[in-house]
Amino acid sequence: MNNSRHIKHLYARAGFGIRFEDLHDHQNWSIKKSVRKLFKASEKQEPINVLTENIDLRPHPAIQTDEEKKMVQEERNKQEKALNNAWIKQLGETDAQLREKMTLFWHNHFACNIGNAYYEQQLNNIERANALGNFKTLLLQVSQSPAMLQFLNNQQNQKGHPNENFARELMELFTLGRGHYTEHDIKESARSFTGWSYDGKTGTYAFRPKVHDDGPKTFMGNTANYCGEDIIDIIVANKQTAIFISTKLYRYLVNDIPDNAHINQMADVFYKSNYEIKPLLEFVFLSDWFYDDKNIGNLVKSPVELLTGLNRQFYISYQNPDVLLQFQRTLGQVLFRPPNVAGWPGGRNWIDSSSLMYRMKIPSTILNAGYIDFTGKANPEDEAYLASVRKQQLNVIKKVQAQPNWDKFMQEIPQDATKVQVAEFMLEPSLNKTVTDEVNTAPDLKTSIIQIVSTPEYQLC
Repeated sequence: MNNSRHIKHLYARAGFGIRFEDLHDHQNWSIKKSVRKLFKASEKQEPINVLTENIDLRPHPAIQTDEEKKMVQEERNKQEKALNNAWIKQLGETDAQLREKMTLFWHNHFACNIGNAYYEQQLNNIERANALGNFKTLLLQVSQSPAMLQFLNNQQNQKGHPNENFARELMELFTLGRGHYTEHDIKESARSFTGWSYDGKTGTYAFRPKVHDDGPKTFMGNTANYCGEDIIDIIVANKQTAIFISTKLYRYLVNDIPDNAHINQMADVFYKSNYEIKPLLEFVFLSDWFYDDKNIGNLVKSPVELLTGLNRQFYISYQNPDVLLQFQRTLGQVLFRPPNVAGWPGGRNWIDSSSLMYRMKIPSTILNAGYIDFTGKANPEDEAYLASVRKQQLNVIKKVQAQPNWDKFMQEIPQDATKVQVAEFMLEPSLNKTVTDEVNTAPDLKTSIIQIVSTPEYQLC
């Protein structure tokens, strides 16, 4: 068994990739030990508390001038940027890789897009705290978060006027999946969640008994005076929830093409452990099939995974954090701004002809001011071309203001490593002839590394 290849694969999926020095330290570890260490490093929780004020809780004048409205909107935008920034930084620097990788999974599973960054921060911390904990606890806390109550209109869900939005998405997107409940179940579930809201003065969850429908409801074939917690209990008691979550996790961690036999094994583990997430992940990472060739280097990195992997690998610091936000926009994944309640579709959907071009350009933009040297030594008549390239590079440097720590990166590469060995380490898929030839003809190691991260293969993990 090629241990270093398997450990590299584990870190690509359970985290955002592994650095040279770490792989060198870990290559004699068993998979069991590597998995244990990943969980150990992710025991610590690092909540993001960059925002301290909830703008919605300010006393607003009854009538606001356009100027006042504009100022508040600018503050909201500032908060949103600060939150995005803080998480991107944490993804790139934390040792708790597995916790952040799973926080990213739950962030997309419980997709939420509202204009209040403070509530988004709160929801993100709920997802982080429970990322490796219990799914039912996570589900309940997400459902009672002001962000989700606002996003899915449960604030408006009242006796006599039920709002079915939350009840529908709870079953369709968060737990059972389409086709495993009826329209009648949605109606009765919505009645059960009447009165779930948050206090507009304190921004905390509040149950309002006066607007709760306390009549009998028939849900999933049983009748009782159900409230929201009862509905969640019934949904989680249905094994279909374990299958639905396991399928989604399989596609996130293993392969975009579901394997029902493996997913059913996962669902058994998940269901029997009362929805504990850690035993489920341990089962996946310790399964032989997780390390099958067909499951290695076959997933498309999400834009955030791509940027995070680069930031971690090259120790990049950004003088102008707006650039990272710009990259996210260009690549089609802005944290805290999913396209809709279903989240980003992911997988092959990340790639189209224009996004692939941007994806292959971004690493060289960050690492070498946008210039990839495919030519080796320049002829004298190329001097004018090189001068224009240098001018262009200065413009990019001014705009991007990203500093990779090349010295640190280069120090970690084993002295005797060949360019091809470096490429094998940095790419998850097996090397093909095109990449090997490109790497071998590069004039020096740095150029060859910039070429490696600018290949289509680098888009895969």
